[in-house]
Amino acid sequence: MPKMFEATEINGMKLANRFVRSATWEGMAQEDGACSPKLIDLISGLAKGGVGLIITSHAYVRPDGQAGPWQLGIYNDALIKGLRDMTRTVHDHNGRIVLQISHGGFFANPELTHKTPLAPSVVDGFTKFPPREITVGEIQEIVNAFGRAASRAKEAGFDGIQIHAAHGFLLNQFLSSAFNKRTDEYGGSVENRARALLEVLRSVRAAVGDDFPVLTKMNSQDFLDGGLTLEDSIKVGVMLDEGGVDAIELSGGVLVSKELIPSRIGINSEEKEAYFREASKSFKKELRVPMILVGGNRSFQVVERLVEEGYADYISMSRPFIREPHLVNRWASGDLRKAACISDNQCFGPIWAGEGVYCVVEKKQKEK
Repeated sequence: MPKMFEATEINGMKLANRFVRSATWEGMAQEDGACSPKLIDLISGLAKGGVGLIITSHAYVRPDGQAGPWQLGIYNDALIKGLRDMTRTVHDHNGRIVLQISHGGFFANPELTHKTPLAPSVVDGFTKFPPREITVGEIQEIVNAFGRAASRAKEAGFDGIQIHAAHGFLLNQFLSSAFNKRTDEYGGSVENRARALLEVLRSVRAAVGDDFPVLTKMNSQDFLDGGLTLEDSIKVGVMLDEGGVDAIELSGGVLVSKELIPSRIGINSEEKEAYFREASKSFKKELRVPMILVGGNRSFQVVERLVEEGYADYISMSRPFIREPHLVNRWASGDLRKAACISDNQCFGPIWAGEGVYCVVEKKQKEK
């Protein structure tokens, strides 16, 4: 049996294969962050398509943490019912689903939140909305909000939690010296910059218990002047490992990293695939927990080799599943042609237009 189709477990969560749907902003939630029938249909398609583990798009833990329109929310108990409908449809198809929880920090949109964005420090040049430096008391309030969000997710039937500490959102902002200029216990050394993330991990763990999977998504590096480096990122990974995280999904880049953003274009050869692979292998040399590798994965032969050769334990994809939610089943059937996704990022356009995510190329082909 190919290694990618082995059954595995992450802290008791049984997975049918090593394929993970990485968190993908679908733009299909209701205006208040509630789960919609349209979003449930999309998630159901992924479960039916054979994805071993589905990770939802980032759900904001407080109203002031909303980063984009039609973003999923987990900030109050009224949202649990819709999320329970989502988890039920995944379980009906024998799938597993984890909720990603997040706060936008200075990437929160005040046109949606009606509040000034919060940030570890006030830095210029990254957003058009000036942020306000978060106080120590407010940090603790947000830490507690992550814990309450995790408790709601467990009540809604999710199989685990993923803490979003990548791509320039609040917890990544604390980790990054480009964004974090603090001189108190949350700034300076990498141990101090990791403090907020580790406090969130403890808050989440206290809310869900030791036998409930808790994952983290983090950057290998920020690809930004003064940003998080691979050396410091590995140190944070070790702290998370020692702090009881169950798996780490490794990505890289932030929303303002120019051509080195997380969703890079033009992945048209095997050499361009899995662009964080070497970083993941460096992590695996120092950590015990499973590594999930995202970033440009397109070919079955490549991802199988990455797992066999110890670069990662699981392979995560986002854009390929927008084009082909049935991709895992296709590969399992023996059709090993690479994913049809051409990595053009046109799929973001329909989201901003209020239509929800879909593959523009595929739609145009069907309309011909």
